[in-house]
Amino acid sequence: MTGIATSVDAARVELLLNELRLPGVKAIWPKLAAQSDKEGWPAARFLAALAEHEAADRTRRRIERHMVEARLPAGKTLATFDFESVPMLSKAQAMALAAGDAWLKAGANLLLFGPPGGGKTHLGTAIGLALVENGWRVLFARTTDLVQRLQVARRELALESAIAKLDRYDLLILDDITYVSKDQAETSVLFELIAARYERSLLITANQPFGEWGRIFPDQAMTLAAIDRLVHHATILEMNVESYRRKVALDRKRGPGRPPVHTTPNELDKTVIDAGSAA
Repeated sequence: MTGIATSVDAARVELLLNELRLPGVKAIWPKLAAQSDKEGWPAARFLAALAEHEAADRTRRRIERHMVEARLPAGKTLATFDFESVPMLSKAQAMALAAGDAWLKAGANLLLFGPPGGGKTHLGTAIGLALVENGWRVLFARTTDLVQRLQVARRELALESAIAKLDRYDLLILDDITYVSKDQAETSVLFELIAARYERSLLITANQPFGEWGRIFPDQAMTLAAIDRLVHHATILEMNVESYRRKVALDRKRGPGRPPVHTTPNELDKTVIDAGSAA
């Protein structure tokens, strides 16, 4: 009879946990209950262990959801970023930005400038990924794609609502902002987005310095107003380095070979003799 009563109680627990929507507790309680019975835990310890597991499971599932909604490009992490190729960038500073506690709470911006292929998108994505893992909500978007979606919302008289929905994100990453065409409709919604996000954090990558942003916005006043909002409480990182993609392509084209710094003494002597003979 005791065994039957125990089975009935276990079934009731399963039903109640489903109704209370406690999947973490449901998954672990039989194991913890057996351990509790074996080791003679006080009831408070058993309940605390269940609650801790449920809290950890909810955090894990929340991060998984936020990771999906962030739409970050795959494979771009701080661990895979080549800091040696960007000597003007401090790894310690990048790690501090990835924590996000100070600048995101202050609603500050992060602006990454540099030529194509210099690692701006990789760094921005890696920082965004670390922030999601730390509990922040992030959305990555190519600026042109997001602007087009906002244009559709404007035509449907829902632009204000569409921009308001972006407020749920602690950080909005706008990649390649300078690829937006100088079109009145596009630049207008882009400016409205920047204005609406004032003191709500943006991470922007750009191939052109501010002096060239007249190519984005239709008039100087709008250009200056957009820049003024972005640079207020902003960290600006200039990554003016050779294109990493171009460097890899050139190395691949050259093929395997021994760099000059690895020349052996015999080869060096022969080079000197040949040079002397030529002279």
